[in-house]
Amino acid sequence: MTDTISSRREIPQGAKIHFWNAPAGGQLRAFAWPSDSATPRGSILFQGGRGDIFEKYLEVFAHWHAQGWTITWFDWRGQGGSGRLTPAANCGHIESFDQYIADFRAFYAEWEAGTPEPHVVMGHSMGGHLVLRGLIEGAATPDAAVLIAPMLGFKSALPFAERFAKILGGVGDSSRPAWKTNEKPYTSDSRYSLLTHDKGRYEDEIWWQHEKPEIVTGPPSWRWVIEAMKSMRELRDNPRLKRMNIPVLMLVAKADGLVDARAALKIGPKLPDSRIVSFGNESAHEILREVDAVRNRAIGEIDLFLAARAQKR
Repeated sequence: MTDTISSRREIPQGAKIHFWNAPAGGQLRAFAWPSDSATPRGSILFQGGRGDIFEKYLEVFAHWHAQGWTITWFDWRGQGGSGRLTPAANCGHIESFDQYIADFRAFYAEWEAGTPEPHVVMGHSMGGHLVLRGLIEGAATPDAAVLIAPMLGFKSALPFAERFAKILGGVGDSSRPAWKTNEKPYTSDSRYSLLTHDKGRYEDEIWWQHEKPEIVTGPPSWRWVIEAMKSMRELRDNPRLKRMNIPVLMLVAKADGLVDARAALKIGPKLPDSRIVSFGNESAHEILREVDAVRNRAIGEIDLFLAARAQKR
């Protein structure tokens, strides 16, 4: 498992950054790192969380690429390098989470057709939510899926939080920022402490933001908050969870300060073919960007899962 600074702050040789034309309109920034093996291990489509960028995950991508995997990613609509949907600075806005799923469905179809099998989809945080939703809605049919700290509920959400968000967000322009700074409103916790215990890996993201200020995504819009709560509520209650038979590995950080680990631990057992691995106080939200002891355990669990459940047909 590589941990050199160059693997975290340089675009790897052979990788390509391009813009994908979404059928629904707009260009979404994408990253593709084809396997350079004569016998590719398979293909991984990794989807990040709200405001995420692929640059944050170059280190773990290097680990899987060294095993022969082709690695692909695209920035979600309205964030990262995929532009903005509101003039409110770097606000991360979306009118409906259905738009994310439509993009995911179209991108997955092209990606699956053009990359070697087996096919694995991974999602972190919001990406974990959208991947799981995409699986049960038939937007993607990979051989296996990995959900890392999936956003299936918000941490410490107040009772009637969705109704409260609709009231506040419904006054004026709902595409305006829901709050000013930080990943989480009304908290004294630093962004660093909410994401990871590893200062060096946290600083990698800040380094990339200075290098490419256009990829910085700020707070979400009120519409994003409203739609996120709606999508999470509908996913939690969806009866198709119990019929979705794609193998799933779910990594959950019980001390996560951003997403509600309890929601993930309730949903995971509903899936017919799932394995849940939990982390305690040693891990914050970004499990794959944590200190080595946590990160290495997480990567080891993923590698074992892929070895068992993602083989060539």
